[in-house]
Amino acid sequence: MLIIEKLKFYYKHKWLPRRNKRLAENIHNSAPVLTDDASKAEIHVLTSSKDYLMLLWALKSFYHVSGKRYPLVIHDDGSLGDAEADVLMKHFPNARLIKKAEADAEIKKALVNYPKSLEFRFSNHLAPKVFDFFHFASRERILLMDSDVLFFEKPEVLINRIEDADYLKNSVNADVADAYTIDPAIATEQLGVIIPSRFNSGLGLIHRQSLAPGVVEDLLALPGIIGHFWRIEQTIYMLCSAKWGCELLPQEYNVHLGSGIKGPVRHYVGAVRQQFYDEGIKTLLNRLTRRS
Repeated sequence: MLIIEKLKFYYKHKWLPRRNKRLAENIHNSAPVLTDDASKAEIHVLTSSKDYLMLLWALKSFYHVSGKRYPLVIHDDGSLGDAEADVLMKHFPNARLIKKAEADAEIKKALVNYPKSLEFRFSNHLAPKVFDFFHFASRERILLMDSDVLFFEKPEVLINRIEDADYLKNSVNADVADAYTIDPAIATEQLGVIIPSRFNSGLGLIHRQSLAPGVVEDLLALPGIIGHFWRIEQTIYMLCSAKWGCELLPQEYNVHLGSGIKGPVRHYVGAVRQQFYDEGIKTLLNRLTRRS
C-alpha cells in the first residue's frame, strides 16, 4: 500500500522540487505558436489537468527544434479545467481543443455500429487516443505525441517519414520491452501478421486509416485482449500498425529508463517521469542558452 501511495504522490507531481517547478512554469512566458493548416500532417495529443504543463513543453520544444508548424488538435481527457484550456489556447491560438463532452457525444454516434469499440471507448481513459484521434483527424498522417516527450534536436528521421509521400508505414519509438495485453504468438496466429516488438504508442507517425473502426472492432474480439488499463490502448495501436505496416524509429528514439539524452527526443515514461523536469527541461534550456 505504501508503494501505491508513493506512486500516486509522484504521479501528481508533488515530488517536484519547488525550484524545478518554477523552472517548468517559465514556459508560460514563451511566445505563442501559430500553426499552419497547409500541412499534410496533424499533431494529436490527449492531455489532462496534471499533464498540461508538460504538454506545453513537449509541443513548444517540437515546434522550436523542428521548424514545422503542423496543425494541432488537443484532446481533453475530462479533467482539463477552463483555466488550463485557456492557457493552451493562448499558446496555440490556431489549435483545435476538443473537450471531452463534445468528443463523447460525437464518438457515441460514430461507434453506434461497433459495440465492442463503443464499450471500450467509454470504459478506458486512454481509448480516446484510438477512436477520437481517428474521428477528429483532418489529415491522413497523424503525429502521435504524449505529453511527457521533449525534443532537443530536430527529429530528422521522424520528420522525413511524416513528409515522404511514398512512406506508407506507421513508425513509432521503441519501448524498453513489450507491453501488450495479448501474447504476440497468439496475435500472429490469429491475424497472420508479424507482431513488432517493443512498440510504444507515445511518439510516432500513424496513418489515420490504420485505425479504422472496423479494424479496431475486429481486434477487440481477439481472446484476452482486454487487459491492463494502459497496455490495451498501446496493444490496439500495435496491432493496427502490424496489419497496416510498421517500422520502428531508429535506436536514438528509443525509450530508456536510465539518465541522459541519447538522441533528438526523449520520451519520459512513468518510471522516469521525474526526469522530465530534473534532466529534460534543464538540458533543453542549457542547449538553447548556448545557441543564443
